[in-house]
Amino acid sequence: MLFLQIHLEKIMQELYHSIEQSLQTVFDPDFPLVDIYTLGLIYSIDINEEAKKIKIVMSFTTPVCPMADYLLESVKNAALIPAPDYDVEVETTFDPMWSPKMIRDKDLQRMFE
Repeated sequence: MLFLQIHLEKIMQELYHSIEQSLQTVFDPDFPLVDIYTLGLIYSIDINEEAKKIKIVMSFTTPVCPMADYLLESVKNAALIPAPDYDVEVETTFDPMWSPKMIRDKDLQRMFE
């Protein structure tokens, strides 16, 4: 039983990593050189293996983002690439509000200082 649990955890870690990588192919049109994952717009990725559901919580650089629908659909489609058998829900939040301090790349973060 322990072997199966460890094996499932490894599979979930690999799926999580694959989703992260896939999200790194989505770009905010306002920042076309940096993907939304690196920008820190993805707040969380939760995978429920039993229910075959993925929930992604994200934000935008501004609450009045004109490309919000495009980004939501792009994030959903990117998550479906490594997990085509899952139901993907993308939720937006502005709590906390995105700021350049959320950028995952420290060198890139310094450009916004």
